[in-house]
Amino acid sequence: QTILCLPRSFEYSQKNAVLVPAAALGVGGMLVYWLRSRHKIKTIEMGDGWWGSGERPLKVKEDESIRPFKIETSDKEIEDLHRRLEQARYTPQLEGAAFHYGFNSNYLQKVVAYWRNQFDWRKQVEVLNKYPHFQTTIEGIDIHFIHVKPSYVPHGRAVQPLLMVHGWPGSFYEFYKIIPLLTEPAEHGLNEGDVVFEVICPSIPGYGFSEAPHQKGFDTIATARIFHKLMNRLGFKEYYLQGGDWGSRITTNMAQMLPQSVKGLHLNLIFVSRQGLRRMISVMLGAYVPWLVGLTREDVRRTYPFIQKNIYELLRESGYLHIQATKPDTAG
Repeated sequence: QTILCLPRSFEYSQKNAVLVPAAALGVGGMLVYWLRSRHKIKTIEMGDGWWGSGERPLKVKEDESIRPFKIETSDKEIEDLHRRLEQARYTPQLEGAAFHYGFNSNYLQKVVAYWRNQFDWRKQVEVLNKYPHFQTTIEGIDIHFIHVKPSYVPHGRAVQPLLMVHGWPGSFYEFYKIIPLLTEPAEHGLNEGDVVFEVICPSIPGYGFSEAPHQKGFDTIATARIFHKLMNRLGFKEYYLQGGDWGSRITTNMAQMLPQSVKGLHLNLIFVSRQGLRRMISVMLGAYVPWLVGLTREDVRRTYPFIQKNIYELLRESGYLHIQATKPDTAG
């Protein structure tokens, strides 16, 4: 676990953490990259957005009601899924390829067989409905979330609101096991003096039971704004945040957007990027003239084999990332 505490007046010096091979930039690109990285952002503007279908209605006020939501399935849906699983066709696996060329089709047949014959969909629906689910409409799309309140609060103890945001390829479900420890700490062997939380776990738009944006340009800043609006709609002016993976970036953006509302931020993944012209030149020249950029021979011996190996691994194993970042509709 990693805890990152941000004071209310913190400054944030980069908008997007991006790793770029310095050699690919050229001198002009390096100069532009360096100038952009020097720009400091004290806060992110709240702004506004519209992600529903068509043009934003000008005279119609958005429905701000909080609506109970229940996860449901039907015999018809399950039968349709079973039929499609039974009709799946598999490409023969290359001999000795294991998983080096992608997912092994022999193993895939075992996964599908389990999914078709053993997985209990109705039981899973019951598990998912263990906590109260809701939906509300924000910026034109329906936002799904679970909201769990403690059943007992020790005398004189204030309940602290906590927003927990999942990542990719996760969902609100990844928090199910920890929610009781946060809302009922005394019942789970924790100190009665521990903080008691009420927990809100939203689905990022396009994930789970939150409606996907219908317009282009949706990003973590738009998500941060929507989640601030969600917390405000639930009646909270100050709250704590937890995020991992995309949730890490979203909750960090939330702290940058409204630091006066964020009492604390906990991340279990942190985006780190050291930028600047000097560092970029060091990476480019360090392997050839290390003494010129303040590196020792030991630095070179330790660093460059690591860079070469990991860049190769990154290129070989991140094809899914590249296609989803550049052509997501093709994967979809």
